[in-house]
Amino acid sequence: MDITDILNYSAPSFNYNKQSGSDGADHVELGTLRGLGPDQTLVLVNGKRRHSTAFVSVFGTRGRGNSGVDLSSIPTASIDRIEILRDGASAQYGSDAIAGVINLVLKKTTGVFNANVGYSGYYDPAFNSGKSVVASQYPHGGAIDGNGITIDANYGLALGKNGGFINFTGDYAKNGKTFRQTHDTTTSNPKALPINPYRRANGDGSAESGTFFFNHESPLAGTRTTLYSFGGYSYKASDDYAFTRNFSGRPERFPTDNSGKMIPVSGIIFNTPDGESYYNPIIRTHNTDLAIAVGAKGTLGNAWDWDLSNNIGNNKFHFFGYKTFNASLGADKTNFDDGGSEFLQNTSNLNINKHFGNVMQGLNLGFGGEYRYERYKIFSGEEASYKNYDPTGVKAAGSQGFPGYQPGDVVNAHRSVEGVYVDLEGDITKKWLVDFANRYEHYSDFGSNFNTKLATRYKITDNFNIRGSLGTGFRAPSLQQINYSSTFTNVQGTVISEVKIAPNYSPITKAAGIPNLKQEKSKNAGLGFTFKPMPELSFTVDGYYIKVTDRVVLSGQFSADDETLDPTFTNALKNLHVSSAQFFANAVNTTNKGLDVVIDYNKTIGANRFRVLFTGNFQTMKIDKVNYPPILGTTPALRETFLSEREKKFILASAPPQKLSLNPEFSHKSFTVGTRFTYFGKVVIDGYGDGTTLTPTVPTDNGSAQLPDQYIYSGKVVSDLYFAYKVAKSVRVSIGADNIFNVHPDLAYVKGAKGWAYNNEPSGPFDAVQMGENGRRFFARVGFTF
Repeated sequence: MDITDILNYSAPSFNYNKQSGSDGADHVELGTLRGLGPDQTLVLVNGKRRHSTAFVSVFGTRGRGNSGVDLSSIPTASIDRIEILRDGASAQYGSDAIAGVINLVLKKTTGVFNANVGYSGYYDPAFNSGKSVVASQYPHGGAIDGNGITIDANYGLALGKNGGFINFTGDYAKNGKTFRQTHDTTTSNPKALPINPYRRANGDGSAESGTFFFNHESPLAGTRTTLYSFGGYSYKASDDYAFTRNFSGRPERFPTDNSGKMIPVSGIIFNTPDGESYYNPIIRTHNTDLAIAVGAKGTLGNAWDWDLSNNIGNNKFHFFGYKTFNASLGADKTNFDDGGSEFLQNTSNLNINKHFGNVMQGLNLGFGGEYRYERYKIFSGEEASYKNYDPTGVKAAGSQGFPGYQPGDVVNAHRSVEGVYVDLEGDITKKWLVDFANRYEHYSDFGSNFNTKLATRYKITDNFNIRGSLGTGFRAPSLQQINYSSTFTNVQGTVISEVKIAPNYSPITKAAGIPNLKQEKSKNAGLGFTFKPMPELSFTVDGYYIKVTDRVVLSGQFSADDETLDPTFTNALKNLHVSSAQFFANAVNTTNKGLDVVIDYNKTIGANRFRVLFTGNFQTMKIDKVNYPPILGTTPALRETFLSEREKKFILASAPPQKLSLNPEFSHKSFTVGTRFTYFGKVVIDGYGDGTTLTPTVPTDNGSAQLPDQYIYSGKVVSDLYFAYKVAKSVRVSIGADNIFNVHPDLAYVKGAKGWAYNNEPSGPFDAVQMGENGRRFFARVGFTF
């Protein structure tokens, strides 16, 4: 399992769904806590802030407009444990901790070598494209696809005689593509949909990755000081299919001769029995990640503990187009360098702590400061990836699938952040603890922010504690959101214009009346208890309330030809030869309320161990208000363009209203067997509609009415089964199946309107919700310990 899988099943409020057909979002793993965005959770490694990915999601899916930490860049084999601080923790850690904090603690073991070799694959006879009645029109793999191989190893060396160590981890993974479509296209079949012409190659992309991590500590002999360092490097090359290009619908996206006849290109353009020609552009990415932390910690004088460190991280996300065309260039060039982005973060901090045992029943004082430098770059692609070579014609310009970043998109932005904090934690009595924290931060690009937190815990009995917290939090707008820019050329007849995502400082953005981005602010409250009625049984229940204002979102596209818009804005677009534009803006206020439940029963009798783990999350989320810029919100249609009902549903669908998991496990000596049952609650997502009504609707198949274009994914249970056996002292074999009954989300269509199934959806038969689209997964793993 990777980190996202571990958290999906062990942390009730953590959610992750692998995207498909969503450009770069298919190639990163951005998880969420408590139904908030992937950039509203702070990720730490060994207690130090981890840098985010350079990638920002701009496609219409969950997490749109967000960046976050790509958890796939950290090897699972390097992790000793995962800690989750669910209360809003901005008063302690600063920006991004609105939903909570995930701390990945690296291994410190020495003298033990651990290695694992694993295989996995998906067997999905229900939706494997190769079994479709029109399989010749779908790319597909074998009966088992998505084949994956993983290899990892971990080893630690003792350094010196004072407890020093260095621990190394390396891993390699290779995963193949999956292909999912409906099998029977006879629409009278309730489990069938018509062929999806918009995305014939639907499923997960392929990926090949390698990582190397280390963790080191060296106590200095004769002192109370320890030097430490940790970090690692990861590289992932992945590719996925973009939307299908069909010649009958969009001939301008194909290479043609002077007469307009399509130029056939073997291995890229395919023909169907009914005379259609199509190709599936492939988006490739190279994702490179490097992080190094160095520091020293120790004790001074009368038990003053200190920790001084510097932590630098860098992510580079590079796009390529493969087996695709710049139709204005012709058929000769089919591979393109599309450019990409890079994000660097350097954090220096000093933390000081002292425990005063003679104050009350004990008082801990913590304070410190932090300086952070951030830099964000966009670098352009090669000329052929974006240029229009047919200025008087009608051919589409740029690499199809993902047009390259243009020289006008190039960015080199940076900012600095200074922060100070103080944290007082005291035992008022032997049963009552109170924690009070404050943090002040100043950002060079938008200003200052102050946050506070008050938390308490009361021990009613030795086995029963209640706890609660109140606080404020914030998330600074990321450099990616402030500076992101992309452009692609649009040709309408002989008129050439640009479709633009404009950075926050652009004249276009200011003409739209959008102010400088500011911080998102939150108010948080939590109340819960822990109860351990017997040594083998524990209960943990935590309720939470999180109200966020001014969440940053990416708007829809506003057209220069829209006469309902302010002429000042549309004239600004036309003067810059921009046909439509969209923007990042502080626009949405939301409220999340929920309950996390963990019940753990763990009993050992002789050589037998029986464990039952239940985790559950119950949550509701609502959009309280959308703050429309005055120029862009004067009519219902403009408000729908700014933030559509579809995009609102994506915000609300970041987590299901319920996610419950029951994991009984039995072990006898060297043998373990376990099952896991996970329930995913109902999810509702809107489609695009047919464009005839303000909110998305589609006509029924008989044309008698318009129906809301809404996909309702009913609650489903997924069942997993696994076995493990220690065949020798140093060898352990594990086999099993995830989603053993091959459960999928409901089909993505409106009942009574199958003719409008998909409706430009990237998702194929179902969206990337709940358990995902791949179905049953078999796995086997051999572990070695020496």
